[in-house]
Amino acid sequence: MTNTSVTMPERKRIALVAHDHRKRDLLAWAKFNRESLSRHHLYGTGNTGGMIARELDLPVKTFQSGPLGGDLEIGARIAELKLDMIIFFWDPLEAQPHDVDVKALLRIAVLYNVPTASNRATADFMISSHLFNESYEREILDYGARLKIELD
Repeated sequence: MTNTSVTMPERKRIALVAHDHRKRDLLAWAKFNRESLSRHHLYGTGNTGGMIARELDLPVKTFQSGPLGGDLEIGARIAELKLDMIIFFWDPLEAQPHDVDVKALLRIAVLYNVPTASNRATADFMISSHLFNESYEREILDYGARLKIELD
């Protein structure tokens, strides 16, 4: 197996996602970190992205809501190398009607070595890292012929 290097730019493309019972937590975190987030490109699933855009007055490119395919849209952007990070406050105690989509999103994030925070502590560590505002060479393991990466 060989590695492929992908450069994450200084201005990251960050997906913001939260299950219903975690939306307030993500919003509080995003408000606290508004200034840092404003220097990056933000994306989100429908309801979460819209909430962040309204409450923080920041541009957020929104996809469908999670149960309607938004998680899969984010996964597709990862596979296309068009997203750099995910802040996904998911609810481990609430069954979701789209659990398989959530699992697929998390699987693709791991496959493509995308930094992923699932709670506030991890998100705090990610956003406070000096790497958050610097370019970063992310290594993606080839997994033999099973994973084909086309770089622009």
